[in-house]
Amino acid sequence: MKSNNQSMKYLLAVAGVVLLIGCRDNTPSPAVAAPVNAPDTVPVLVLHDTNVTKSIEFPAELLPYEQAELFARVQGYVKDLKVDMGDQVRRGQTLAIIEAPELQTKYAEFQSALQAAKAKYMSTADVYQRLSKAAQAKTPGIVAPVDLERSRNQYLADSASYEAARQLAQSYKEVAGYLVLQAPFDGVITARHTDRGALVGNNQAILTIQHNSQLRLRVAIPELYVAAGVVSKTATFRVDAYPDQLFQATLTRKSESIQPETRTELWEYVYDNHKRDLKAGSFAYVKLGLQRVGNSFILPPTAIVTNQERKFVIRVKEGKAAWVDVRQGMSTDKGIEVFGDLHNNDTLVVRATDERKPGSTAFWKKN
Repeated sequence: MKSNNQSMKYLLAVAGVVLLIGCRDNTPSPAVAAPVNAPDTVPVLVLHDTNVTKSIEFPAELLPYEQAELFARVQGYVKDLKVDMGDQVRRGQTLAIIEAPELQTKYAEFQSALQAAKAKYMSTADVYQRLSKAAQAKTPGIVAPVDLERSRNQYLADSASYEAARQLAQSYKEVAGYLVLQAPFDGVITARHTDRGALVGNNQAILTIQHNSQLRLRVAIPELYVAAGVVSKTATFRVDAYPDQLFQATLTRKSESIQPETRTELWEYVYDNHKRDLKAGSFAYVKLGLQRVGNSFILPPTAIVTNQERKFVIRVKEGKAAWVDVRQGMSTDKGIEVFGDLHNNDTLVVRATDERKPGSTAFWKKN
């Protein structure tokens, strides 16, 4: 009996412990506070305009200051070539002599005709002057009026014939001068296209002459930069022939026109090549310092958003984001030049993205 009572006590104790554990597990756990979304921290910058400068290298070409292809103005044979490739020549110097027998024969004929017309004219003039003086004498009837008129008409006709013969002979004299080729300017003979005895005409050049004591440095400037001014009228350039040397040329003229094929404007510099160290036709690389005439804004590339529809920046106004369309200008070491409805002291997002919609807010942190 005693043993049964002890077993009953043991079972009651175990049941009490289980009941206490069950009650403890049913106790509700304390509530966890819901997280609160903190605003994004977005870096921004304050906009200030500046004078934009840019140093950029363009391909260029060295050209002779003057160049001429020398042709024979009349058909004939090369009688003499007094120069060859590489020869330095002076203006007016005889370079070649052309022989044209037919032309010389015609010139002799016209000279003979001129002398005949001159003799006839002088004879007629003498007769007319004598009759005119006799008609003015006090003795009437010495010269009939009809004879005086006939003599005058003959004098005028012979005078016209003589003038025509003189003009024709003069023209052929000038043509005969075409048989001598002279240098049009100081320069160097860069090409010889024929030899002695060859038949030449106005369809084949005999010589090529270049004035290369000065060279033209021509640069094609893209349309984006044509409105910019140059920091200096002097430009530095290099050529492959002298990789360790720099040369300087002076800006002299601009074409003032955009070429439709390349969308560029030609700028021309002049290089003093009196030492003849550089050669016409060489390829060059010219470095220009460009400067915007007025002030503009420079932004880091990350501040500009470009998508399929537009190019814009994000301005913060009254704590909210707003998209502002911009146009891109020059790219510089400091950033990209932009134009648009922007003003000094505007606040712009440094890392802009089209995911940040207009009207959105954030914690705008100035850099």
